[in-house]
Amino acid sequence: MADAAPAPRRGRRPAGQDARAEILAAARDEFVERGYEAASLRSVARRAGVDPGTVRHWFPDKPRLLTATLGVAGIEPAAVVERVTDGPVETLGERLLEAVIGLWDFDDGDTVRVVLPAIIADAELRGLLPQFIGAAILRPVVRALGTVDAPLRTSLVASQMAGVLMTRYLVRLEPLASLSPGEVARLVGPNLQRYLTGDLAS
Repeated sequence: MADAAPAPRRGRRPAGQDARAEILAAARDEFVERGYEAASLRSVARRAGVDPGTVRHWFPDKPRLLTATLGVAGIEPAAVVERVTDGPVETLGERLLEAVIGLWDFDDGDTVRVVLPAIIADAELRGLLPQFIGAAILRPVVRALGTVDAPLRTSLVASQMAGVLMTRYLVRLEPLASLSPGEVARLVGPNLQRYLTGDLAS
């Protein structure tokens, strides 16, 4: 008979134990093994051997737990989605790109330049990144449009955004690297808009 899972530890933890680090380690294993959508705060808590309330103390929701696992804890996907969906559908592409670049620009892109290569070099985390972008940011945006081909549109938008982010922050291709988020959004946004609302058949 298999041993029962360890009971969650409640209350104050013994001195010297770093609850946050333990939760992040458990979250990485949980996300890698089960995938972003199947994992939950409760399953991470079970793996870490802590109460779910301890996980929520550090990470209020699953998207923010994953961003912390990926090393970009300052990004809040829900805030991005809210900003993007609050406005005319006709300019959705521009708002989406400006919101994402604005988040990554918070320290002139320094965090992204350090974190993104590390994620790409790690096969396990590399697989989580598109799951996260698709499920936490792009899917809610595309779902709000009510389109029947949302998965295709989501993947096309993700491919365009990935190219912009790579060339702006890692390759640092000029003049793209020096343009403001608004300028990039104005120039590239129409491409995203076609993927979001245009006629893909044509």
